[in-house]
Amino acid sequence: MDDAGLLRHAGLRVTAARLAIMRAVSEGDHLDVEAIHRGVCERVGQVSLQAVYDSLNALQRGGLVRRIEPAGSPTRYETRVGDNHHHLVCRRCGKVTDVDCAVGHAPCLEPASDAGYLVDEADVIYWGLCPPCRAEAGGVPSDSARV
Repeated sequence: MDDAGLLRHAGLRVTAARLAIMRAVSEGDHLDVEAIHRGVCERVGQVSLQAVYDSLNALQRGGLVRRIEPAGSPTRYETRVGDNHHHLVCRRCGKVTDVDCAVGHAPCLEPASDAGYLVDEADVIYWGLCPPCRAEAGGVPSDSARV
């Protein structure tokens, strides 16, 4: 289904700005709002930053984008939704990389106690250094030497 069809299926109005946001997020790599805003303005002209925030919230509620919020990092968005995957985040450059579930079926991880909750999702962020940052840092152990 194309982006317009996805918007309609989610019960959202199809607008040029929303289509541009969907395109920017899907073509980007875990973009923050500023980068999405720049991409939208390049595609359709001037759109307010607030309109981008509002549309991203609507797209998230509609299940079309996923918001991730790594600690100490700006909020990022992606179109990979519905599979409860996780993320690797580089401590040095901030690059975010998708990684499939840790173990088993969603929610991938079982808490020691669910305290009566019906758990349906786990949000895991792995922190470390990406390969280019590891190479720059020099002397960082390779994967085979990890503890």
